[in-house]
Amino acid sequence: MKQNTFIKATFILIIGGFLTKILGMIIRIVMTRLLGTTGIGLYSLIMPTFSLLIGIAQMSLSVAISTLVAQDKYNNKGLLFNALPISIVINTIILIIIFLFSNTIALKFLNEPRVLLALKMMALVLPFISLSSIIRGYFFGKQRMFPHVLSNISEDIVRLGLIAIGVPICLIYGIEYAIGFIILTNIISESISILVMLLFIPKIKITKQDLLFKPKYIKNILKIALPSTGSRLIGNIGYFLEPIILTNTLLMVGYNSTYIVNNYGIVNGYVLSLLLLPNFFTLAISQALIPNISKAYINKNYDYVLKKIKQAIVLSLVVGIPFTIAIFCFPNELLSIIYNTNQGSQYLKTLAPFFIIYYIQAPLTATLQATMNTKRAFIDIAIGIIIRLTALFILSSLRIRMWGLLIATLLSIYFTTLAHAWHIKNLLIRKR
Repeated sequence: MKQNTFIKATFILIIGGFLTKILGMIIRIVMTRLLGTTGIGLYSLIMPTFSLLIGIAQMSLSVAISTLVAQDKYNNKGLLFNALPISIVINTIILIIIFLFSNTIALKFLNEPRVLLALKMMALVLPFISLSSIIRGYFFGKQRMFPHVLSNISEDIVRLGLIAIGVPICLIYGIEYAIGFIILTNIISESISILVMLLFIPKIKITKQDLLFKPKYIKNILKIALPSTGSRLIGNIGYFLEPIILTNTLLMVGYNSTYIVNNYGIVNGYVLSLLLLPNFFTLAISQALIPNISKAYINKNYDYVLKKIKQAIVLSLVVGIPFTIAIFCFPNELLSIIYNTNQGSQYLKTLAPFFIIYYIQAPLTATLQATMNTKRAFIDIAIGIIIRLTALFILSSLRIRMWGLLIATLLSIYFTTLAHAWHIKNLLIRKR
């Protein structure tokens, strides 16, 4: 196992993550200025639903493919072709459910009819996102990060162009059409991403044997994917329930829908999006960690596993701490430069010091997945989500504006991160 392989993979992911984060920020700036606070609020209301559907559609197949490819014990073409039927079945079921229940979600749960069109557009986008994630899993397993990075950059450039050109046209017909169009742009951008990655797939002849249904492959894919999906879905379910609980609780205690939409947009569109900017770095480290730790753990090289975890935490904090200081000292300036607003500056300044711990959560979760402890990760995340939703309901009932949402978010982050760290420590001490 070569040290420079991990460093090279991490470096490529960090550079690529930085570029895609910059492009993502530009996309967010363009959207914010085109849609306004109300539009961003409506977009923020549907994003938890979109994230939940993406989590179900992908079913962590990329994590499973990455882990199995890294083990060098399987026919990689067979893995990919056995993952595809799973994805097709799941996406077909989701499409039917969306068209049956989109009215209920928009009108009864979110209390906002203007998001109905966007909800229906999601059903058309999900198959493209799923296929893209399966192919990415192959490259992660091979520790070939450049195709993934290049596809992400291409995807974001295409999406930025589509949004900049299409949203002003759609706004003529109404804000709901503009938001629906933004969701729909994912079809073209994900298609570009898939095409870019396919250019890097080795030109190896596909045989009939590769296409055969292999129960062993399906079993091993699902053995990793299902627990990983459980961990991811419990987070997405919590995220999905968040605006539903928040909206209905605040309406119940006297806030109007205009206040809720606008301020939810401020918190999610401005405050949390700024605090999450270093995510590109921690996610890059996490993606590079999985194949390395997976191999080391199977080979019982626990000292190497521990070393990689420590490196990941240190690197995450090296980026997270300076960024937190900048946000704390210059909240108004950052909001003004990036989003042309100062709304949410007090939220931002108050949250920044407490958010540092979040930057080490992704590497810890990746470690639990790579060491086949996805069940433990699932339990930690599930408890954290329960804490978050319970606190959100109680605190929102106290009429403390959006502070209830922010405090509940911090409580969940602290519990989940510390619980992950505790279990990893105990696991490695027991194994060594």
